[in-house]
Amino acid sequence: MSDVITHSLLTLQTGSNSSLNCHCSRGFAYRMSDVITHSLLTLQTGSNSSLNCHCSRGFAYVVGPPMEFACGFVYVPPSTYQREVQTKPQIAVKRSALLPPPNRIRPRSPPPPPPAPSPELQKQQHHSPEQRITEKCFKNALLPPFMRSQSPAYVQPIPGPPSLLPSNSQRLTYDLPKKEPDIGSHPWDPDYSYNIPEGSGEEMKHPNTTGSSGSAQKSAPALPPRPSFMKSCPEYLVLLPDSFSSSKSSSSSSRSREPLVGNPNVILVSLGELISEENVFTIEGEPTCCSQCGSVLDSFYDNVVNVCYFCQSSLEPPTSSSATCLGCRDSVFLLTPGDKALALTDTLLLFCIDISASMSITSQMLEGKQPIYRSRLQFVQEAVLQSVRKLSETQPHMRVGLITFNNQVTLHGNEEVTSRFLRGAELIDSEYLKEAAFSFPSPQPLSRTRDCLQREILGLYESGATALGPASLVAIAMASRKPGSKVIICTDGKANTDLGNLEVEGIDARTCLSSTIFYHDLGEYAASQGVMVSVLAIEGTDCRLDELGRLADRTSGKVVIASPHELYTEFEEIIENRTIATHCSVTLLLPTTLCVKGEREAGNRVTREVGNMASDTEITFQFGAREHGSQGEVSAPVAGGRVSVQLQLRYRQKDGHSMLRVLTADKEVTDDSSVVLSSLFLAIIQLNSSQASAALAVRGRFQDAKSEGETQRELMERALEYDRSAEDKLIYSKWLKTMEPIHNSLQNYTRRQSIHSDTLQSLTDMGAALLYSMKNSNRSISLKEKHQH
Repeated sequence: MSDVITHSLLTLQTGSNSSLNCHCSRGFAYRMSDVITHSLLTLQTGSNSSLNCHCSRGFAYVVGPPMEFACGFVYVPPSTYQREVQTKPQIAVKRSALLPPPNRIRPRSPPPPPPAPSPELQKQQHHSPEQRITEKCFKNALLPPFMRSQSPAYVQPIPGPPSLLPSNSQRLTYDLPKKEPDIGSHPWDPDYSYNIPEGSGEEMKHPNTTGSSGSAQKSAPALPPRPSFMKSCPEYLVLLPDSFSSSKSSSSSSRSREPLVGNPNVILVSLGELISEENVFTIEGEPTCCSQCGSVLDSFYDNVVNVCYFCQSSLEPPTSSSATCLGCRDSVFLLTPGDKALALTDTLLLFCIDISASMSITSQMLEGKQPIYRSRLQFVQEAVLQSVRKLSETQPHMRVGLITFNNQVTLHGNEEVTSRFLRGAELIDSEYLKEAAFSFPSPQPLSRTRDCLQREILGLYESGATALGPASLVAIAMASRKPGSKVIICTDGKANTDLGNLEVEGIDARTCLSSTIFYHDLGEYAASQGVMVSVLAIEGTDCRLDELGRLADRTSGKVVIASPHELYTEFEEIIENRTIATHCSVTLLLPTTLCVKGEREAGNRVTREVGNMASDTEITFQFGAREHGSQGEVSAPVAGGRVSVQLQLRYRQKDGHSMLRVLTADKEVTDDSSVVLSSLFLAIIQLNSSQASAALAVRGRFQDAKSEGETQRELMERALEYDRSAEDKLIYSKWLKTMEPIHNSLQNYTRRQSIHSDTLQSLTDMGAALLYSMKNSNRSISLKEKHQH
């Protein structure tokens, strides 16, 4: 980009307002209006900021691709008219037998000459010059008038016996050609071809039956010149295939025009890469946005834009070097430049541990060769202690707190703070529980509280009921003091106190509905405060993870079922999954000719609330052409054109600043299924199918989830027919095993309820853990084998 920087400096010196463009390997041109500012900043600060590049086959790449397309094109199915023309039977036309074969190829070399006649035959065929002239005259007389040669008349008596002579001694007059081609001769030149001369308008000679050798010949009327549009030979149309190869190519062409079963239009957004990019120039202040759809426009066009591309149905992003789509290509905006940055103190980690009576159930384990028995609480205590010891060594400034629950909720203190107990009627009032959490002092760093915290953990014992609902509310309220904090809930049973009761789903429908609303609202509250909640259930128990999982899913946490021996490993995975941003929302903008698929908003604009974001968070979107037939609805994009897609990511950093990242990409439109299948990226299609099917199943739409998985599976099977590597086929086979519960055995992960009818179903704990893991999966994380049986 050295020429760009030089051009930028020259522009400042000369004051010229010439636009600068960059051309990639395939001739794709894009405007570099923002490169001038970026170049000057690079010279001043010495930073090695990366720039954007739009390159071959319609792909739009940003350095460290945070937005990827599963296909190199935007696919639109062929229109109804095109499908009717393709399926319409063709009328067979019979070909004339007088015509040469349609696949006749002219030989490159002449055929061998005929054999030479014997000397006796040459003597018999020898004629005098007068006889040869007479033979040529006979040949000329037999031709039509317009093919006779135009030479001076030659009168010659017809030789031969008297019986062959005409009566009254008639003499025939012929036109002798000046340079008559010998029709009977063989064209030795391979490029030789004899064309019949067309009419030239000159006078033509014909036989005179009354005149003599000295009399003038009568002339025929002149022929008009042949029009240029009229051909001398007719053309014949052949509609039937003449060979197997043409039939095969015709069927292959028709197959490439068949509409695809699945949807290849998938966008993958790697949120962690969007935020973690450090070498991106930040613009302070709000961007220029459309007042109707909210699309971000390029600041270069502040005084030019009259209409918005994403609001108009007839606009198409130009591809010339003088102008591009008016959307901002790739920029980061600091929306709150005047706000004071918050102190980057360490976030909170709160363990919310179940110590009800059911935690006293024991399990056998081997210590050396001797079998011993430990209770569930003892396994939990050991796992929490190991986590505290490791954090005190690696992150001594981490603030770790402990909350336990049985028939009461206990906020454990330290040497300086006394523990607080919440019980009885206090566990019913949500506002009182929040106030109690806010008033309780925040935990101190582990470097100061490690010994006291370990004593509190070792002093736990099992008793009472399971006040999981109130304890979750208190833990989330306490963690909300610092956005990015985490809450880990570890339990072995259903909540059975008044607030958030999950043990009465088969008895009281009203209580069950209120509990569902409670956990839903609690998840929304945690997401709004930037708190990530993870739920860890002990294997072999029933905790109603289908309801508790909503709390974790809304806050981007994890839903895990772990055996008592693996609790420490699960704790470590949850702790290491750090939150890099909060209050995240992703908006996808499409032209009005396209619409989002599989979302509650069916228009060309959709916003998905992500909430908390980790470094490995990935989400996918499906989109496609609008359906035809609705009154007032625009038609689908035309194949061969181009469309623009804009992605907006709003989030809040750890220092409290609100940010906006905007990316706009151009894609070419096609309706050729073979082109789409050959450029399909199977990993993105597989991830989208897993996420979309799991999201439908979690909401109880089991049949739709199965249908979604099957259609995308057919799409990938067709793509595998093309030249694919062995690695692609291996990944596909592993993906099939992952999707086995949705494709064939989803009924094994559901249970019947008796609240409204016998047909209402909900997920088991194993099914909920599996589907929530699939819904929040990414390309680098494979589902565990324990969830695949």
